[in-house]
Amino acid sequence: MRLDKFLKVSRLIKRRTVANEACDAGRVIVNGKPAKASYDVKTGDIIEIGFGQKNLKVRVTDIKETVRKDDAQTMYEVVV
Repeated sequence: MRLDKFLKVSRLIKRRTVANEACDAGRVIVNGKPAKASYDVKTGDIIEIGFGQKNLKVRVTDIKETVRKDDAQTMYEVVV
């Protein structure tokens, strides 16, 4: 699954266009390297997202095309 779509489906970022812009700006890092929106996300990848002053680091645990809002958090776990 594409990185921008994963960020939207998992609800880490609200809209796919915003996820795409964040990737283009270099604010999304996968496994220590800046990633493009077209990056193919795999289970076990570490994704870091920069939200202004705050950074969020998550590990991909599951990849699904569609999920309910309540189940979206099962797609990743927060890494400290």
